[in-house]
Amino acid sequence: MWSDEAHRLALLELWATGCLKRRKNQGDAWYELSELPWTRRTSRRDELALDEGHRRDLERLLDRSWPDWRDLLTELERHDLSLDLHGWKTLQQRRRADGLPEILPDRLNQRTATAALGSHSKATLGERLRQALGPLEVTRDGLIRIRPNEGLLVERGSETWSATMLAGFLGELALTERALRDGTTLGGTLPTALLLVENVGFYIDVPAPPRWMVAHVPGWNTATTRLLFDALPTVPVVHFGDLDPNGVRIVAHLQLLRPDLLWAVPDFWEEQISLRGLRCDWPSDLDLTAAPALVQRLAREGMWLEQEALALDPRLTGYLKEILSS
Repeated sequence: MWSDEAHRLALLELWATGCLKRRKNQGDAWYELSELPWTRRTSRRDELALDEGHRRDLERLLDRSWPDWRDLLTELERHDLSLDLHGWKTLQQRRRADGLPEILPDRLNQRTATAALGSHSKATLGERLRQALGPLEVTRDGLIRIRPNEGLLVERGSETWSATMLAGFLGELALTERALRDGTTLGGTLPTALLLVENVGFYIDVPAPPRWMVAHVPGWNTATTRLLFDALPTVPVVHFGDLDPNGVRIVAHLQLLRPDLLWAVPDFWEEQISLRGLRCDWPSDLDLTAAPALVQRLAREGMWLEQEALALDPRLTGYLKEILSS
């Protein structure tokens, strides 16, 4: 078990400080040490103390499992870092930061940045890591798939393209976060409304009202969605997603970016509960105060509805037209 990094650090912390608190990722090491005569329980909860008479036994175990532990101890002390798992992680971050090239690009994808500085590409890019990158811009590089309305233009500098012509060639219009950040704008005939759709099937098949733009915005792609909102500041926004806990959270998040966003929940969707309702556990702490009556009913009954069931409903287009005037 002492080949595990977190467990070896438990040995180092016990040797250096004389104490060891029980932590989730060091639990096995803590229990193993608690069974040895080298340690005793202290008056503090979940804390072990080293019996000084067994310090040499602990050193021998460290020598076998981690031959260069003394060098690490010296390095942690030189950097004034805590002699525990947290100090070790901070030291690793500093080592990775020191290993960065002297010249960095002006912009990096967030996964690239966290892979360079964090423990892996999906790690959290905290403020300390962010500062190590200096002034460069970190992007999520999201993509919004769009079915453009007739007359919409895509503009960049002195060049202009027909959005519907591009969609005709490519199958749809795709706008990236970097394109929107770098000056791509929307002009010409702006849409009557922007319909945000959570799932790709519904995005492809929903019969939108004339001059509406349909955008596929899955999950929490808010960095790029925010830029799309900025490109269409006067266009009404309607969101149509699944009626489940995550769908409620997505709406709430989008309304933080666009407070006037309309949540599309047609009354006739209720018919689908008996036909296609699915079981679901709704969290008790989810705020449904402002949610439509249908959403509140689903929460009470432990059900949810997926949006694809309404993609071919002939009443939907009329409902979307009416929602703007309601």
